[in-house]
Amino acid sequence: MHRMLGNRLRVVGTGLCALFLVCFLMSPGDGAQTVVTDQAGREVVIEGPVKRIVTIPIPAASMVLAIDGSSERLVGMNPLSKTAIEGEILSEFFPEALRIRSDIVQGEGFQPNVESLMSLAPDIVFQWGNFGDNLYIPLLDAGMKIALFKYGTQEYLEGWIETFGAILGKQEKAATILDWHRKTREQLTRRSEAIPDSEKPRTLYFLRFLANYQVAGKNTHNDVSIVLSGGKNVAAEEIDGFAAVNEEQILLWDPEVILLNGFERDLTPEHVYADERLKGVSAVKNRRVYKLPLGGYRWDPPNQETPLMWMWMSSVLHPGRDRFDLPGEMEKAYTLLYGKTLSRAQYEHILGMERNRGSAHYEALFGRAQ
Repeated sequence: MHRMLGNRLRVVGTGLCALFLVCFLMSPGDGAQTVVTDQAGREVVIEGPVKRIVTIPIPAASMVLAIDGSSERLVGMNPLSKTAIEGEILSEFFPEALRIRSDIVQGEGFQPNVESLMSLAPDIVFQWGNFGDNLYIPLLDAGMKIALFKYGTQEYLEGWIETFGAILGKQEKAATILDWHRKTREQLTRRSEAIPDSEKPRTLYFLRFLANYQVAGKNTHNDVSIVLSGGKNVAAEEIDGFAAVNEEQILLWDPEVILLNGFERDLTPEHVYADERLKGVSAVKNRRVYKLPLGGYRWDPPNQETPLMWMWMSSVLHPGRDRFDLPGEMEKAYTLLYGKTLSRAQYEHILGMERNRGSAHYEALFGRAQ
């Protein structure tokens, strides 16, 4: 596991300096400087209040919307961030977010479209800092203010939340979200440690399924989530990161539970059940294949709703054990994150009740009374 470079933020006003450790002593305002030390250890100075933000990392746009409670300061996002808003819950909470520019990268990756970014005149651009210098050097060469995030651990995610809370002047809300993340993680750790290894189901997560079989091994957020939720990631012993595998390997692993990504919009458990190559897999025979939910963002990668994903996965992996009241937990979380109350239809859409209806235990686990 990578160790996070501690996020350190401060606001500098006339004759006054405040170092960010847990919260600000003052909020960014007119005439203030915002100084950010990002996760690559770079110090970034922003003159005046931050009014125009661009996020290239795909979970980041929804995090800005959640922490700020508005789309007013988000002026650009990755197109994959936008596809997680279009037709989903955030389009109902923040309909104006559908008008935010998403032509800021080349294709669907993270390589910046410098010309488009320059036209947005951002105060700060957030970009990945551990996937190659080519992703951010062009931004520096163009004179933009950038802050780099790192991907792969819950600690990195908590740094993103701290950074956004600080830059947006929403430190108290960010601290509350972090407290929820940490307490849920501690609770899940205790629950998982109490489950005998013999009762932890063999589990496999597909980052891609329709084009090829791409799975998550060790040193991935998905592996951490499976273990935390009381499962055993069958790919972890042989694969580091993400890799494509063939059907023979999947048959050898024989997962008891299969989890499907939220990136392939059309993918459903029925695609797996209908795949003749995998008909001998235990998860297929017992209909324990599940499409991950999509709420404020896809629940696969780390984001503001990650504790809900852990609760969901724990319930799916252990339907016979004491489980979380996910409807109640989602209501509390959405009030915290977005200041909204979920309708029954919204709740069912997020959890994919229709897509997962043919999978074992799903209705019993997550069906909500009228």
